[in-house]
Amino acid sequence: MSTLIDFDRLQQHLAVISGMSKEAFALSEPYWRLQFYRKGEFYNEYKNICKYLGFVVSGIFRIYRYEERTQTEKNMLFFSSGQLMTSYKSFLTQTACEYFTEAMTASVVIYIHHEKLQELYKTSHEWERFGRVYTELVLTQLLDATEALLFRTAEERYAAMLQQHPDLVQSIPLYHIASYLGIEGPSLSRIRKRLQKNTDK
Repeated sequence: MSTLIDFDRLQQHLAVISGMSKEAFALSEPYWRLQFYRKGEFYNEYKNICKYLGFVVSGIFRIYRYEERTQTEKNMLFFSSGQLMTSYKSFLTQTACEYFTEAMTASVVIYIHHEKLQELYKTSHEWERFGRVYTELVLTQLLDATEALLFRTAEERYAAMLQQHPDLVQSIPLYHIASYLGIEGPSLSRIRKRLQKNTDK
């Protein structure tokens, strides 16, 4: 399956993250696999251990948690084309996941198993560096997301989301975006109208 994969985008992405050379990346090529997802299929499910680090070739995924008390879903993160994807805590600790990771559109993912990644860490200093830098990057992203909820307005969070995922609004229902922002649908509509007016000026 790995012979069918176009590795260029993935290699360039890892080079941006950690400065990985093409020679070091080539060590991993036999380990990557290609997977197609239909809308609504799960990359990882609740209480499963997330065993794969994925790279989204195309499509959009969400990480969400189902709250039994309120019988609602809370979107926590989105992953879109050109981004690495995993359920971070479950993948890093190899413990059961508290969330679902679901394809929101038809999607294509390249993924590598946790065990193969650990092998690369042991055999290559460049891959070991990637593991450290990626973990630091994930921690920073999660802290940024927490701080955004605490200290930024919903409009600021919406603008940041558009910068990170420019195709999101055109690809998924708006109530998913409202859930991610921690607001109700009418509030999101008002934010979008205000931003549109500012753009039209």
